[in-house]
Amino acid sequence: MLLKTIRAEQMKLKRSPVWLAFFFLPILPAIMGTFNYVQNIDILDNYWYSLWTQHTLFTCYFFLPPTIGVYCSYLCRLEHTNHNWNSVMTLPVPIPYIYLSKLFTASVMVIATQVWVGILFIICGKLSNLSGPVPPELFEWLAYGMVGGIVICGVQLCLSLMIRSFAVPVGIAMIGGIGGVAALSKGAGAFYPYTLLSIGMRANSPGGPMICTPSQLLLSSAVFLVASTGIAVLWLRNKDVMAS
Repeated sequence: MLLKTIRAEQMKLKRSPVWLAFFFLPILPAIMGTFNYVQNIDILDNYWYSLWTQHTLFTCYFFLPPTIGVYCSYLCRLEHTNHNWNSVMTLPVPIPYIYLSKLFTASVMVIATQVWVGILFIICGKLSNLSGPVPPELFEWLAYGMVGGIVICGVQLCLSLMIRSFAVPVGIAMIGGIGGVAALSKGAGAFYPYTLLSIGMRANSPGGPMICTPSQLLLSSAVFLVASTGIAVLWLRNKDVMAS
């Protein structure tokens, strides 16, 4: 039953304009980060690692959180129109499956986005004539970034289920991403869902250790995912969809 629900969610993405966001939005921080690196190459002298800090500066705080917000808002858009929640809630599908199928679909898109971010990083590095091999830690940065991105998916899906507007949850994601800078400066990055992405991707110190331990990152991610899932399922079970 869950697999059928996931396939139904995936059908929404065929020929969807959301793929434009997937393709183009990560290109913008890649261009901005590369330009910033080239302009300050005398100061940023750690080659690939310095380029990564510039890419993730824009990706983790300004572009990827709202991109994930777009994914999640789009997955809830159909249900918010023409009282379609009525049809969804009367299907013989357990309520948790409705949320989990959306979370799985959005998470797959986040994983694909991270792969695209990695490809863009390598392309930009080659275009910048960087010498030496690509950092061997790149896979680890992207993998932990996927975990942080999936946490943002959980939070944003919860918001998108509750808020009928397409743009408002995206705006919240943008504010949340920018707010991550303040959370990190206060030492509360591991307790703020939007900073787990930058922590996992080593946005501030790609050549050094993670701000928190990997186990702390995974534990915090699990807590946020369980909490957002629980809130979303409770909301779906208690909402009077006939009045929506």
